Amino acid sequence: PSLLPSPSPQAQTQPLRVRLAGHPRKHNEGRVELFHRGEWGTICDDDFSIANANVLCRQLGFVSATGWTHSAKYGKGQGKIWLDNVLCNGGEKSIEFCKSRGWGNSDCTHDEDAGVVCKDERIPGFVDSNVIDVSCQNKIEEVRLRPVVATAKKRLPVTEGVVEIRHRDGWAQICDLGWTIKNTRVICGMLGFPHERKVNRNFYRLYLERQKNSFLVHSVACTGTEVHLAACPLEFRKPNATLSCEGGMAAVISCMPGPQFMQSSGLKKKLKTSSAHQRNVRLKGGARLGEGRVEVLKDSEWGTVCDDRWNLQSASVVCRELGFGSAKEALTGARMGQGMGPVYMNEVKCLGQERSIWNCPFKNITSEDCQHTEDAAVRCNVPYMALENSMRLTGGRTRYEGRVEVLRPDSNGTLSWGLICGETWTTKEAMVACRQLGLGYANQGLQETWYWDGSNVTEMAMSGVKCTGSEVSLSQCQHHKSVSCQRSAARFAAGVICSETASDLILNAPLVQQTVYIEDRPLHMLYCAAEEDCLSKSAAKANWPYGHRRLLRFSSQIHNIGRADFKPKAGRHSWVWHACHGHYHSMDVFTHYDLLNGNGTRVAEGHKASFCLEDSDCEEGVSKRYECANFGDQGITVGCWDLYRHDIDCQWIDITDVKPGNYIFQVVINPNYEVAESDFTNNAMRCNCKYDGHRIWLHNCHNGDAFSEEAERRFEKYPGQLNNQVS
Repeated sequence: PSLLPSPSPQAQTQPLRVRLAGHPRKHNEGRVELFHRGEWGTICDDDFSIANANVLCRQLGFVSATGWTHSAKYGKGQGKIWLDNVLCNGGEKSIEFCKSRGWGNSDCTHDEDAGVVCKDERIPGFVDSNVIDVSCQNKIEEVRLRPVVATAKKRLPVTEGVVEIRHRDGWAQICDLGWTIKNTRVICGMLGFPHERKVNRNFYRLYLERQKNSFLVHSVACTGTEVHLAACPLEFRKPNATLSCEGGMAAVISCMPGPQFMQSSGLKKKLKTSSAHQRNVRLKGGARLGEGRVEVLKDSEWGTVCDDRWNLQSASVVCRELGFGSAKEALTGARMGQGMGPVYMNEVKCLGQERSIWNCPFKNITSEDCQHTEDAAVRCNVPYMALENSMRLTGGRTRYEGRVEVLRPDSNGTLSWGLICGETWTTKEAMVACRQLGLGYANQGLQETWYWDGSNVTEMAMSGVKCTGSEVSLSQCQHHKSVSCQRSAARFAAGVICSETASDLILNAPLVQQTVYIEDRPLHMLYCAAEEDCLSKSAAKANWPYGHRRLLRFSSQIHNIGRADFKPKAGRHSWVWHACHGHYHSMDVFTHYDLLNGNGTRVAEGHKASFCLEDSDCEEGVSKRYECANFGDQGITVGCWDLYRHDIDCQWIDITDVKPGNYIFQVVINPNYEVAESDFTNNAMRCNCKYDGHRIWLHNCHNGDAFSEEAERRFEKYPGQLNNQVS
């Protein structure tokens, strides 16, 4: 057939609507569906290409495509097959401008429906058409503040100045006639600031009268709850030197930064202590600053928010409460991973001025209404800090990997690039480096990078770097004052592999509590376990094969609730065969099992020396991908779990030498941070444990930071007698 540009009567009247379907858990991939002549239909996969996928992903608001799928991978669509033999060059504004057979002309069935996988990164300034009128939004893509005082120009973030909007290749001003503090609030929110301040207009008037101003926008009338200037009523006029702003001047605003962006440390401290004292909202599981799953604190326990009716207004209240600006995106469907514990709120309906999400109307819900697959999340506007300019990756195959180089002043004060000593470099430090560069999560932190010798930088600029993992840039981590690196050759420089997604492992705490019991196991049945180092040290002195060991046994079910499969760090070539148990072990230490006394001292341990990782079972609609048998692939798929039943060898703590009393029982997954996760704070599970010499009871089993800090402190203080408020 002759390929003609598809004739589209819609092109002139309204933008073509595009959506993705068929993948309930991911918003950035799915079957492509187009809305034409009043009905939704699909695209046939004949001649489909990555160029087509790029055009579609940009239409959906993503920066680009990472792949596409054929043969109805995301299920068969219904209705019309609107386009076939589509051929884009990749630069088109919409799929309707690509060559094709024309609307509705196809020889395909729905078995050939095409899908796309988009990069999970939004086009800056892209706002969903259901929130803001797109025709208007396109005119305001970027807003900035231009400081006029020389000292303010050097300091970041810029909090005060003349408001400018990008126009064609330059910048234009806004006429401030009729300007209100509500307009200021909206712009501060877009720039990453939670609050607005009054500004001294007279200070700016003299400066602005000497400038040649180009006014593009007039009569701005925001209500103060909008998340984008484009959503406010305003008037566009062609910028023209003669068309001035009679009686007014260019709009000037001042914003109040959140505590973590303040320069005065005294003020910062004061604000931090007052806000930390009452903070009952937090973000979890995000890779970048100001993004994450929304969690709220109630009755000393953290829980999540259900995504029904979740929108930008409610998301903005959360963002501002946490010291960021308004929300860039209100994310649904557990986009930042699933939470644990209760789901506290549903159908949150904030207006936008509330001081806290707790002040907004919402429904209390039951577990029947909402599952954790519907956890709400946010991406907030954060102030521009230029953190990525002082670091770069070199030598990698993609921009997500390479040797880490930092910009540091030398003895003369000249800035130059240098390497980081790899000796103390771990996943935690790599997490901070990837965050600083805006590249998502750390997949790996590497201590040797000779294979990435892509630049001529050879000097070490930093050493002894130690991070907690939550810092925003490496400069906030501890490091040596002067460089001291034993292996100073460039091949031992630190490197990273970053990734847009990461796994997140969490233990099913209630199952541990339900399945715990004591077994006195004869020594003659424990030879295999002894060989694998699963018994306490005193077992070596026992009178084998007579006598027994007392074992605290329980089942552990480890779920991957993140957004990437959990795979062992070691390649299959280095896995170890255990004849005793008849399978390969892929990780040296995957979990620690400990019994601690009141002051945190370990009284018994039962670390799993090694592990075989596989999918024991999965959520509905997710299929297993990993199994240990026959040297199979090892790992845990997103939405699946690995179950170690209580009756498996080494699934225990040897408590033969433990005296009766009250203890804390603790399980830590991935204790050495060997494999990347989006959230390490939920890797430990703890319970109160009471042992009377014959029987054992566990209560208050909970994950990581599921309790408030205050409740957690009480938990540690009185093992076995935790205040009822938390139980």
